[in-house]
Amino acid sequence: MTTDVAPAPAQLDAPAERPRIFSGIQPSGVVHLGNDLGAIRNYVRLQSEYEAIYCIVDYHALTSTHEADLLRARTREMAASLLALGLDPERCTLFVQSHRPEVTELAWLLMTVTPVSWLERTPTYKEKKQGQPDDVNHGLLTYPVLQAADIVIHKASLVPVGKDQAAHLELSREIVRAFNARYGNTFPEPQAVYTEAPIVLGTDGVRKMSKSIGNTIDILADEDLIRKQVMSMVTDTKRILRSDPGRPEVCNVCQLQRHFGDDYEDLWEGERTARTGCVDMKKVLAGRIVARYADARERYGELMAEPARLDEILAAGAERIRPIAEATMAEVREKMGLR
Repeated sequence: MTTDVAPAPAQLDAPAERPRIFSGIQPSGVVHLGNDLGAIRNYVRLQSEYEAIYCIVDYHALTSTHEADLLRARTREMAASLLALGLDPERCTLFVQSHRPEVTELAWLLMTVTPVSWLERTPTYKEKKQGQPDDVNHGLLTYPVLQAADIVIHKASLVPVGKDQAAHLELSREIVRAFNARYGNTFPEPQAVYTEAPIVLGTDGVRKMSKSIGNTIDILADEDLIRKQVMSMVTDTKRILRSDPGRPEVCNVCQLQRHFGDDYEDLWEGERTARTGCVDMKKVLAGRIVARYADARERYGELMAEPARLDEILAAGAERIRPIAEATMAEVREKMGLR
């Protein structure tokens, strides 16, 4: 993780002095391997270094998910997944976006300083229009404004992103600059905390791991399913025979080994020399994934069996940040002439 702007983290016995960090995640249900390697592992690490606020963004999900029961189920599953994988409610704040509805008021107010042209040029808007051409709702266009509101309502100064996502954060910064120019200095410009999160390819070996594509490895599922998904992975398509030398640099199975053991270079050498085959590599990877997430799978099951406890954790998170959200909105309303 690198950043050009973040001050050195304070000691853990002085959390109030730590920089505040914010990140949101879509309630897509139970997490897969790409979610963990690409974001959640960083969330867990950052909760020790920053005053971390993490949000399950169910308002955002409404731009594509319209079944009420499905959204509720996915939100709870995401919360259980995050906690099972290491988020600690005593060290970070975890809440559901709609549990602090002040953010929707702020999003509307930020829209009044955001030119439509800024939103229309957003690459993700164009992508989402193509992905759901029969449901191009207004929320798809104004999605970035709600993202900006999520960040600035907490006066978060830092946002963890992969370097490929830096352009998305820049729009939030532009919105902040527009608001501050019109109404006076109110929000800090959110800065990127660049993480080393990888782009994790799915079992097809071509596209990013995604439930919508059906190419995931479901790390919190039962062992048999995990092994079945790993064994279905596409490897080096040019390695036809078991005796052919492999190319670990292009084999997705080999690339994933680096996340589950320090001996990955030895494994790669076995592929290059044809000492091992693709099936061997898949079996090794499947076994390590099963072992790595064994405790998390057990914890996930416990959390899902106690929905009241899960809801209590989320409610406590929303209540913890109430003073921040209310103070921000009081300041914004006064500056905009609404009080």
